[in-house]
Amino acid sequence: MLISERHRLILELLKEKGNVTVHELVEVTNSSESTLRRDLDQLEKEHYLKRVHGGASLLQRKREEPSMVEKSTQNLKEKNNLAKYAVQRIEEGDCVYLDAGTTTYQMIQHLDKKNIVVVTNRIDHLDALLEKDINTYIIGGYVKKVTRAMIGSNAYESIQHYRFDKCFIGTNGIHHKLGFTTPDPEEAQLKAKAIQLSREPFVLADHTKFGEVSFSKFADLHQAKIITNEEDSMMLEKYKEKTDIYSAAFL
Repeated sequence: MLISERHRLILELLKEKGNVTVHELVEVTNSSESTLRRDLDQLEKEHYLKRVHGGASLLQRKREEPSMVEKSTQNLKEKNNLAKYAVQRIEEGDCVYLDAGTTTYQMIQHLDKKNIVVVTNRIDHLDALLEKDINTYIIGGYVKKVTRAMIGSNAYESIQHYRFDKCFIGTNGIHHKLGFTTPDPEEAQLKAKAIQLSREPFVLADHTKFGEVSFSKFADLHQAKIITNEEDSMMLEKYKEKTDIYSAAFL
């Protein structure tokens, strides 16, 4: 079978299923595993797909953004482990920024430090923080329905009044060359400012975020440390060249 024909079949199957394994592709194309791995590597370089362990997955659209309900049901165990690990980075007396996101929301249930101050831009964080009796400030601005985050010029102006010991930021994509990205330019602007205002910035990302690229960049890799559940040390090497990575995979 010609290379172009194999590539066409691979992409058609990906569009149909979202994820494919090398074993599935062997059956469809009647080609060897080594040939198909080379095909997948080539298609990844051309930005048609993302390599994952044992196969490949379809790249998300640049402006695609799941709702908070969708996000809250995805990779729950992994996100909870990330949240538990991230909370360990918080010390008594810290001023902390919690970005809008499902993983940062899960951090709140694990917070056991009382002598801290939290600033957030997500409405849903408020009740959980107040129930924990944590001193809390919310950034004012326009409420984005999909993520329930405060964004826009007022939010950007508001955040500039604060300085943080640490910030914890969610992301839709991490790429070893293109950095951290998210679908919404206004959310990207706020994330970038929070990182700039923090002494120690962290980006929280489960394994699905690596290799993804969304519409709006908010930071280069060297600007924040990564907390992840990704276990593939070979894949992480190209990221470790540019920033520190902390693994919550074994919690």
